[in-house]
Amino acid sequence: MANIVWQPQPKQAAFMARSEYECLYGGAAGGGKSDALLAEALRQVHIPHYRAIIFRKTYPQLSELIDRSRAIYSPAFPRARYNQTEHCWTFPSGAKIYFGSMQYTKDRINYQGKRYDFIAFDELTHFTWDEYSYMFSRNRPSGPGTRVYMRASTNPGGIGHGWVKDRFITVAPPLTPVVDAYEVPDPSGKLIQLSRRRIFVPSTVFDNQALLRNDPNYLANLAMLPEAERNALLYGSWDSFDGQVFREWRNDPQHYDDQRWTHVIDPFPIPKHWRIYRGFDFGYAKPFAVGWFAVDEDGRIYHIKEYYGCNGTPNTGVKLNPIEIAAGIRQMEAEDPMLKGKQIAGIADPSIFDESRGESVARMMQRPPNFIYWQGGDNTRLAGKMQFHYRLTFDSDGLPMFQVFNTCKHFIRTIPTLVYDESKVEDINTDQEDHIYDMCRYVMMEHPLSPRPNVDMRKLSDDPLDLYAQAHPDKYKFYRI
Repeated sequence: MANIVWQPQPKQAAFMARSEYECLYGGAAGGGKSDALLAEALRQVHIPHYRAIIFRKTYPQLSELIDRSRAIYSPAFPRARYNQTEHCWTFPSGAKIYFGSMQYTKDRINYQGKRYDFIAFDELTHFTWDEYSYMFSRNRPSGPGTRVYMRASTNPGGIGHGWVKDRFITVAPPLTPVVDAYEVPDPSGKLIQLSRRRIFVPSTVFDNQALLRNDPNYLANLAMLPEAERNALLYGSWDSFDGQVFREWRNDPQHYDDQRWTHVIDPFPIPKHWRIYRGFDFGYAKPFAVGWFAVDEDGRIYHIKEYYGCNGTPNTGVKLNPIEIAAGIRQMEAEDPMLKGKQIAGIADPSIFDESRGESVARMMQRPPNFIYWQGGDNTRLAGKMQFHYRLTFDSDGLPMFQVFNTCKHFIRTIPTLVYDESKVEDINTDQEDHIYDMCRYVMMEHPLSPRPNVDMRKLSDDPLDLYAQAHPDKYKFYRI
C-alpha cells in the first residue's frame, strides 16, 4: 500500500473540487488553507510546461509556506528539487512551482511578461486590489492542455479586507457562484460575450479535525484572543478584525428607526434651521468623495447624502475633471429636497487650492455656471482621526455624535474596513480606499469634540473599571462584594 503523504479533509476537498476561475478559501484561522493551496498547485505537475506561482506579501512571510512545501512535495516527488535562489520547485516532468512576493504595489511589474497556468495568493487580504488584479494578465497557458485559474486563502483583516469582502463575502452567500459577464468588441466591432465565475468556500478550525487532534489546545489559544481577533480568527467574522481602526462602528438594522446603538439610521426630514455642510476630497484616477452633512442643535453630525466617483472597481476613479464634478454637485443641490434652497458651506482638502501647476481645482469649480465654493479644511491627520473616535462613541442613552443615513452606501462600505498603517501606527493606511474618510474628517474638524466615555450597552459581561456603574448601578451590583 502506497504511503499517503497528504490527504484533504472534507472542507479542503470541497475547495479543491471547485471549477470556478477564482475561488477564495478560509475566513478563519486553522482551516488548513495553506496546505490546500500547496496541494492544489500540484494538480498539473505531470505536464512539462506547467508553471505555477504562490504569493505571500513578503519573502520572509514565505518561509513557513516553503518549509511546509518541503514536507509535502519531497516525499510525494522524491526527484523534485527546490532552488533556494529562484524560490522554485522543479518536478521530474520539468513543471515548476514558484514562490513570489509583492511587498509594494510597484513589485507587480516584476512579473510583467511572465505566464502562469495557476496563480495562488496566501493571505489575500494582505494584498491590494491592484496587486491581485494585475495577475489576471499573467494567468494564461504556458502551453497546450493546461487548466488556467486562480486560487486564494485568507483570514479577515489587512489592507485588502474591504475589497476582498466586497468581491467574495458580501456579494453572495458562501458556496454560491458569482458570474461576471463581459462584452469585448473584436477588431471588426463584433461583440464577444464572455463570463468568469468566482466563489467563496468558508472554513474554520472546526473543519480541521487533524489540527484539533494534534493540538487540542489550539482552540483554547484562539478563544483567549481579544474579542475582535477572536471573532475573526475563530469564527471567520468579517465585521471585526485585527488592525481595524474604528472598532466603535455599529451597523444594526433593527435600530435604524429608533437610532439607538447604531451609527447607520433611516433617513428623516432635516429641520430647516439645521446647518448643512458639504465635504470634498478630490480624486481623478482615484475616487473623489463629496458628502453632505447636517448638524443639529447639540452639535451631532448626520451624514445625509454622498456623491462618490468610483467606477465599480475597488479604489478606482471615474476620471471626472473638477468642472464635471462641480456640475454634478450643482445638479444634486438643485434637485434634492434635503439640499434645495439651503445655505451650504463647503469644506475641502486644502490641496485643491494649490496653483503651483496651473489653475487650481477650487478655482475651476467656482467658475460659472456651477459656482461651487470651498474653504480649506483642517488636514491634521491624527486630530481628525480622533474626532472620528470621539463622535462614534455612544452615551448612556445609546446615542453617538455622528450617524449616517443608510442611503450612503459607500461610507458604510469603506469606513469599517480601514486599517492602521504598519509604519505610522496611529494613522490609517493611506493605500486603502480612504477618500470618504478624508472628506468626513474635514467636516468633523469644523466641529471638534472633547473625548467622552464610550458606553456600549450590548457588552455588559465585564466592567473591571466600573465604567458603567454610575449610569446603571443595578446591572452591576453582582460584581460588588
